[in-house]
Amino acid sequence: MADGIDGVRALLSAKARPVGWTERRARLDEVASVDPPAPDLAFTPAQIGALPAEWSLAPGSDPARVLLYFHGGGYCSGSIRSHRGMVGATGRAAGVRTLAIGYRLAPEHPFPAALDDALAAYRFLLAEGYPPARIALGGDSAGGNLVLACMLRLRSEGLPLPACGWLVSPWVDLRMTGESLAGKAAVDPLIQRDYLQDLAQAFLAGHDPDDPLVSPLRADLVGLPPMLVQVGSAETLLDDAVRITRALGAADVEVRLEIWPHMIHAWHLWAARLAEGRAAIAAAGGFIAGRLHTDPAETLTETGGG
Repeated sequence: MADGIDGVRALLSAKARPVGWTERRARLDEVASVDPPAPDLAFTPAQIGALPAEWSLAPGSDPARVLLYFHGGGYCSGSIRSHRGMVGATGRAAGVRTLAIGYRLAPEHPFPAALDDALAAYRFLLAEGYPPARIALGGDSAGGNLVLACMLRLRSEGLPLPACGWLVSPWVDLRMTGESLAGKAAVDPLIQRDYLQDLAQAFLAGHDPDDPLVSPLRADLVGLPPMLVQVGSAETLLDDAVRITRALGAADVEVRLEIWPHMIHAWHLWAARLAEGRAAIAAAGGFIAGRLHTDPAETLTETGGG
């Protein structure tokens, strides 16, 4: 196993596990943002109604194409801050602008608050003049779930779908039936079944965990755009990634699954100190860049830009 991932494991185990939502949120923000973003990335705050958001743009990237990103944290933690470095680095790798949103968190705001916020952000991009063919959706963990749920809602409402989706360590089964929840428990330093049960209870607030909008593994996935699924081999959510890939493929969706040896949940967050994180972001950037439409005859003015 690479020294890099051992260092990340040491970082994660340096303090006792936090207790309560306030401590959990503070801890994720702390450990996920331990390395600052590259200094040449430009971050600009934005507002979508009451929803906080943030643009990022790397030098030389195309502001007329955009990655809309939904952070992880089990719907109960995570923020624009925690994922800023990962999102900005992926925008650079893809050569696009990014828009990250601070969607409402459970238990204060259970389902469907996060999904409603994700849809509002996508509609905002459409209103700004971004064609769907120039929009990618990405997310890790619960954010990966939101990518799929957002697409399902867009499809049901007859709205155009984005060009592609990027799912990192996705949590797509809130009934938690994957075998790797037990099989990988001894090697996963972040995600355990009892923790997921707490998150699911807070987020669902009595809602049916088999609803496809909270467990996309049980959804009809026909007609969704191409997807890249990335997961580490040392994750209790490994089976979620494998099963959603199988379900997408069975629905005739173009899908690529990457299983990264020895990697942990959302290892991209520590790319500044982890070669595999940088490589995974580069792979995601290539996937996104290859699927977002570009037309040199179109200008930024014609496609919006906020």
